[in-house]
Amino acid sequence: MALIEGCRHSLDLSIPVAEVESETSRVVADVQKRAKLPGFRPGKVPEAIIRKQFAADIRQKVLENLIPKHLQKQFEADNLKVVGTPDVKKVHFKEGEPLNFTAEFEVVPEIELGEYKEIEVPYHDPEVGGEDIDRRLDELREQKAQYVNLDPRPVVDGDYAVLAIESLGGAPADQVKQDEMVLEIGGADTFEAFTENLRGLTPGEEKEFTVSYPEEYGVDHLKGKTVKFHALLKGIRRKDLPEVNDEFAQDMGDYRTVEELRDAIRKAIFAQRQYEAQQQAKNQIVEKLVKAHAFPVPETFIERQIRGRVEQSVRAMAAGGADPRTMQLDWEKLKETQREPAVHDVKASMLLARIAEREAIVPLRDEVDREVEKIARQQREPVAATHMRLEKEGALGRIASHIQTEKTLNFLFEHARKTA
Repeated sequence: MALIEGCRHSLDLSIPVAEVESETSRVVADVQKRAKLPGFRPGKVPEAIIRKQFAADIRQKVLENLIPKHLQKQFEADNLKVVGTPDVKKVHFKEGEPLNFTAEFEVVPEIELGEYKEIEVPYHDPEVGGEDIDRRLDELREQKAQYVNLDPRPVVDGDYAVLAIESLGGAPADQVKQDEMVLEIGGADTFEAFTENLRGLTPGEEKEFTVSYPEEYGVDHLKGKTVKFHALLKGIRRKDLPEVNDEFAQDMGDYRTVEELRDAIRKAIFAQRQYEAQQQAKNQIVEKLVKAHAFPVPETFIERQIRGRVEQSVRAMAAGGADPRTMQLDWEKLKETQREPAVHDVKASMLLARIAEREAIVPLRDEVDREVEKIARQQREPVAATHMRLEKEGALGRIASHIQTEKTLNFLFEHARKTA
């Protein structure tokens, strides 16, 4: 076996004449059974005619039968972890001579692990202050807010105006029409031009006004445009927020007092921030591992990762409302831009798999079952049906691989040297 470059090797193999002739005779006999030629009964065509009439088919079948078998045998003998499909070339196949050929293929490289424990990484457990809990409580109060209709009077800042609003002119796709829109006059989320034009109106009054939207406005069909609106003020509402007391806490769930609710909120915020902080630390550990280990990566893995990244980009475009088929995309350039991050991701994945192997980190059956149960709940289908579907789709292996990766990352984080 000879190294070509990186993970790509070549191998010259020779299959003895006797085995080639034996396989050829077997293929000829098989063709003879099924051959139908004018003037001969099925299965009675002479062998000499079969060999001549179906020479190309016989040759192809013999190659398909012998080459993969001998390649696999040699790979196992040399303990090679081959990835992708070998490229067979320089085939020498003549009657009465050995079958010689060259195969080029990629193998998973041997990774010599350096130090992967005690990696220094910045990390400290997050803090949760009283103001954090107060903000979350304010969000919960907003969710439970009640809107009370007020007697007619001129609308002022802080009021919630109930409007029937319609844009005048413009293309149909750009038109705005809502029979009941609620805007907080003077609110941070209310476009200033609406506040200025609606302030002082009394329910039942109508007004026409124009609004100029900036180029960076969040709605695409309104960006940079000036739109004329007709608005009818239908009513005024006041927002009443519930008081934070024990009754409010009980309404929010299985809590008896405000203190129990505040404690639950603190734990929830801490858990979320801790998860995010640990994810950031784990990413830094992986970055250091990738930089510290130099080894070739199979092109097969890189191409697979690039394909996944490009498909993800296309799905993101479609989710954003764009049709990739109508966009003038340079797919080759897009794939090239994904190459460097793809190489990084493949190296990271291979390193984590190697560490998992060294540390005997494996996904347990119970862990896989729990993930399947979680998916079943999300899909609202029986666990057995979900398991069967995932097994058929080949997804159970991916679930197990993901679990192994997460357990390996947890192992690395636990053994890292954390600095403030």
